Order: sequence, then C-alpha cells, then structure tokens
Amino acid sequence: MITYNEKQRTFKLDTPNTSYVIGIVDEEGFIGHAYYGRRLEDADVSYLMRTDEPPFVPSRNNRERCSFYDCFPFEYPTGGVGDYRESCISIRTKGGHTGAMLSYVSHEIFDGKPKLEGLPATFGDEGECTTLRLVCEDAIVGMRVELLYTAFNDTDVITRSVRVTNTGKEHFYLTKVYSACLDMDNQDFDMVTLHGSWARERCIQRKTLGFGIQNVSSFRGESSHQDHPFLALVSKNANQESGEIYAMNFVYSGNFRAQAEVSQFDYVRMSMGIHPENFCWKLESGESFQSPEVVMVYTDKGFDAMTSSFHRLYRKHLIRGEYKDRKRPILINNWEATYFNFDTDKLLPIAREASKLGIEMLVMDDGWFGKRSSDDCSLGDWKVNEDKIKGGLKHLVDEVNKLGMKFGIWFEPEMISPDSDLYRAHPDWAIAIPNRTATQSRQQYVLDLSRNEVADYVYEAVASVLRSANIEYVKWDMNRQLSDIGSFGLPADRQGELYHRYVLAVYGLQERLTSEFPHLLLENCSGGGARFDAGMLYYSPQIWCSDDTDAIERLKIQEGTALIYPLSTMGAHISDCPNHAIGRNTPFETRGIVALAGTFGYELDVTKIPQEDREMIPQQVAMYHKFNDLVREGDYYRIASYSQNKSFDCWQIVSGDKAKSLVTFVQVLNRPNFKSRRILLKGLDPDKRYTVSFENNKDIEEKVYSGDTLMKAGILMPNPWGDFKAWLIYLEA
Repeated sequence: MITYNEKQRTFKLDTPNTSYVIGIVDEEGFIGHAYYGRRLEDADVSYLMRTDEPPFVPSRNNRERCSFYDCFPFEYPTGGVGDYRESCISIRTKGGHTGAMLSYVSHEIFDGKPKLEGLPATFGDEGECTTLRLVCEDAIVGMRVELLYTAFNDTDVITRSVRVTNTGKEHFYLTKVYSACLDMDNQDFDMVTLHGSWARERCIQRKTLGFGIQNVSSFRGESSHQDHPFLALVSKNANQESGEIYAMNFVYSGNFRAQAEVSQFDYVRMSMGIHPENFCWKLESGESFQSPEVVMVYTDKGFDAMTSSFHRLYRKHLIRGEYKDRKRPILINNWEATYFNFDTDKLLPIAREASKLGIEMLVMDDGWFGKRSSDDCSLGDWKVNEDKIKGGLKHLVDEVNKLGMKFGIWFEPEMISPDSDLYRAHPDWAIAIPNRTATQSRQQYVLDLSRNEVADYVYEAVASVLRSANIEYVKWDMNRQLSDIGSFGLPADRQGELYHRYVLAVYGLQERLTSEFPHLLLENCSGGGARFDAGMLYYSPQIWCSDDTDAIERLKIQEGTALIYPLSTMGAHISDCPNHAIGRNTPFETRGIVALAGTFGYELDVTKIPQEDREMIPQQVAMYHKFNDLVREGDYYRIASYSQNKSFDCWQIVSGDKAKSLVTFVQVLNRPNFKSRRILLKGLDPDKRYTVSFENNKDIEEKVYSGDTLMKAGILMPNPWGDFKAWLIYLEA
C-alpha cells in the first residue's frame, strides 16, 4: 500500500482506487507533491513537479531560488524564505527570526497506525492500513518535522498529521502548525463548504474557486455552528454520481482553518489545520508538538463515493466503545417538555407513559442541580437539588429502572456561572483577562480546563454523580464559545497555548469518563451542533445534530451532516408542535420518518400530546427496531436535495449485501395539478428482484421489480395531499 522507489526517490501511497505520490528533489532534499488521483500502476510521475522547467531546482539555478520556492508544489510548505503562498508552519526563534525550510532526512514505512498523543485519531491494525513517517528538518533552527501518512486498504482515505520537535539548544515558538497541504494544478474547481449558525448548522455551500485565498474557519474555541472543518474542491461537472472531488475533514474540536489558495501561476494550495489566530506554542529543547489529524478523500465518482469513504472510515476506524456497532436505546428527553420547571413528580408520569409506548430511556436535562431553576446560576455546582429530585437521584433512577427503562442525565461540565458556589470560591478558575470585564454568554463563563486542578474538579464532580446511581447515558453540553482568552495558570509566554490546551483537556476528560464508565452512552452537544466534528466522535458515537428539531429544517441540516458523517452519529428526535425553534406544524408521522435517519428519540411531554400522536408512537418504535440496523450500517445515497430544489427531499440506504434498502421521500411543498414524481434509485444489485412496499401507506400495492429497472426507470412517488408529507419505501430482495 505504501512503497518507496529509491531510484526515482518517490513514495507511492495506494488505497483501493486512488494513489498519492510524493517526490524528493535536488541535493537539498525538497519534498514535493507529485500526484493525487485515480490509482496508478506506475509511480514514475515525478515529472509532474516540473523541476525540469524554469526556474529549475536551486542546484541548477540558484540565482532564482526564490522563484523556485514560489512555484514548487511543496508537500509541507514553510514560510519566510521565498514561498509567498500560505505556509503550513511558522516559527519565531529566540532571536525573533521567522524563516524556515525543511529538507528530507529519512523515512519509515510500517503496517498499522500509531496513536496520536492526547488527540483523537482514526485507528487501524496491521493488515488494515499502512503508515509512512517522513522525517525532515531545518538544521539551522534545530527543528525536526515528522510528516505522518496512513493509507487504508478498505476505503479511499489517506490521513495526515505532523509532529514537530525542537532538536536545538534554545526554545522557539510555533505560531502556525497546519496538518495537511495539497499543491496541485487548478482544474477550474468549485469549492464546497458547510456553513450555518445556531439552529441551522452545516448547510451545503458551493461556489467557484477564484484567484487568491478563500477559507472557512473558527477561532471560537470549538469547531462552531458557523463554519465546519471540512473543505472540498470539486470539478465543475461534479454531482452525486460523477466528477472529481478532493476533500479534507479535520479530526479536531477547536479552532481551525480550511483554506484554498489559487496562485499567480493558477496552481491550487489546499490546506487545513489549527487556526493560527491567538496560537503560539513554546517548544523548549527536546519538546514536541503533535498536530491533529486531517482525513483526505479523493474520488472521480462524485459526492456519493466521497460520502461512502468518510462513512466507512468513521464507522470502522474512528468510533469506539460498546455502542460502536450497536442499536441505541430510544430515549425521551424532558427539555422541551418541561424546561427548568420539573421535579420527580413531573418526570415519573412522563416515564410511565413513555415506557408503555416502547420508549427505552428517560433523560433528565438541565435544571436538576444547585439552585438551577433558570439558566443564570449554578453551573459548576453539580450537587443534586433534592427539593426538585425528591428522595434523591438514586430514588428517581431506581423508579425509572423499575419501569424497564434506562436513565440518562445532562451535564455542562466545562462551564461556570458567576452565581455559583464554585465561582465564589474560585473566580480565578474561569477563563478571563486580568482587569478586563469578562464577557458573559448565556450568563456564564468557561472554566480554564488547562489547569489540572480545574479539570480534576470537573471530572470528580461528574463522576461522583454517575457513581451514585445506575446512570447509563450522559448528554455532555457546551452552551457558549470561548472569549477573553487568558489563564491564571499559564505564564505570559504560554498564554497563546490556552485554546489548544483547552481542547486537549476536554479530550482528556472524556477519555477518563469513557474509561471509568465503559458501558456509558455518551452524546456530545454544544448548543445543538456547534461541536459536531470527527474529534468528538472518537469519544461519543453520537452527537446532538441541532437544537432545531423541526422536521423540515432538519432536512437541510441532516443532508449537510450526512455528507461526511454516518447517520448513526446524528442525534435526531421527534419534538412537539408548534416547533419550539420556528413555530411550524408538521405531521407527527413525518417527524418520525425524518428522525429515523438518525439516532431516533423524543423531545416532548408524552402525557400532553394529542391522543392521535401518542397512538402513533408504538408504530414509530416498531419502525425504528425494524430499520435501525439498516440505517446504522447501510450505504447512504442522496437522491434529491430540498435545499436545491425547494420542493422535496429524498435519500436512500442500501445494505452491504444489497439485499435490503430504505428510501425516504419528503414532499415539502405540494404542487397543484401534478402527477406523481419519478425517482431513480441507487446502489441496488441490477440482477436481484426487489419487493417494493410503502411502509406508511399499505393502500399502495406491493410490487416486484428488478434492481436494474429500479435504478434506470425508477419508481413513482404519489403526489400526497398537503404539505410536509413523507413516504417510507422498503425494498427487500
């Protein structure tokens, strides 16, 4: 899967359908990018680096060294010496100098994949992947840089990360460390990104890539609602089934920058890594810095193939724990049912009614601790309020367990309220700039988790609650972003490390939590979907997708999320109407069908909803149990996009053996005087014959078609009466 040609001085990394070629040129050992694309049999493509053209390599034309630097396709470019495009690494020496240049030193190729110290990352055993460690250095600075590449043999993915070590005698500062770069010819690309805000996360945006720098980024301390650590450069003709795509996704939950730059020579530099804003990491002699991982995907078969590569990688090589390949319990969360106005006497009737209907878990959300009856106090005081939780937490949990239900609980461990016992005792534990009025958001501050004593307090506060009762699920929330970046625990020359140290501390806390409580189902959340990223998936197999639970709004949100992430990771619930985020009324049946393309649960007071809706819950529960294995494990195909056509949405899931398939069709807005819609299915075996049944409309007769017919001629979707109607179609060979 990874080979080195000593004569040509080239490395070739192969996945099932792609090749990636790196070349070493000139006597100075410049490391260049030669090729990334469809799989090659011949690795001799070093000519693509154009070193036999002016300005030539420095050993041949040293008078134009600067011109060489400014056009050579560097594998990991540096700054300050003549390459005026965006660099991947920047430093500042003790003397204040910033220039750097890397030269090849050595390499190592081995089976399997090493862990990244303190960071989430994909994993693979021997036989599943092969790794290249490419070592280069700047001897003047005293800096060794290890470029780590892993090629997987079961999916078209290459992962990359970087480790920087100070091999000199004096300290220096890292002011930028990206994790991956891709230099290539511009092919008249479009740029695809995911944008949004609270309650409308990860909406797909596609625009023409022009000259100059175009990027998406976050320096909010998390991956954010607003932009997402994903970037794809796609050919103009790229659609779901065809066209070239170069994609990067960041396995990181903090500040990031994903960028494409078109240079004066019409070359493209695509890069991704930690955002350099307010980043400055001091490296003493002998110390190292490990960058997070970037996942790279190439395909010439369109977005469906790109999505398949990401989904396969994350399901098999990123998500861990007991629920990695398991059906998740159907839960009911009391947040939209009660908000802060609840106690044991209100929760237990909800649980009793829910258990009768087949719901399997009660989750107690915000408001159970301290004096928390509104969002303006008590964060950090993780002690049960027994005026509300009468008889104590264990009593409540035991009563829920007697109903045959599991019990889950909400925490916001990273936060502290100004009105809390914790803040009154330790005001210096909040992230803040001395003598500056701190910025509140949701009337709360952020704890400085970079301090060990703070992280230890947080962990013990959460763990002690979990040890006190049979709690089997935790919703880990984060309802504000970071500001006023200052730590009372870091010296002046390390304040620029706070953002990254904070993320490392969150990872450390969740690693401790899942290690002590291996049976726990952890679901991450950040004001909805502000930290829905690959880094969090390493610790929790599912993430709350968005606080907007409206079924129609969720079509765009879940489409953008599923572009990269498996359906099994998307927290999706059926909520009450009018919807609490936007006030829309949608049929209860449609809400259930849309939520089926995720983890599936309820966000309402089951004792107060209309009887007609309540009677539908056992049917929805049965639907979940019938189809969840297929939804969780199957291959996902996008058939139509409501965000593009403004009328209807459609997606399909096909089992690995192509014996089963589930098609979801949502008619958003009805049309007068129109006949049925024809849709073409995907991913089926053309030689199999499939029984086609409309699961939620048994009046439509079951019919049998060949897979070939279903994919070429399609099936007809009836034009339903009214808006916001959905069909669920099941195919079985």
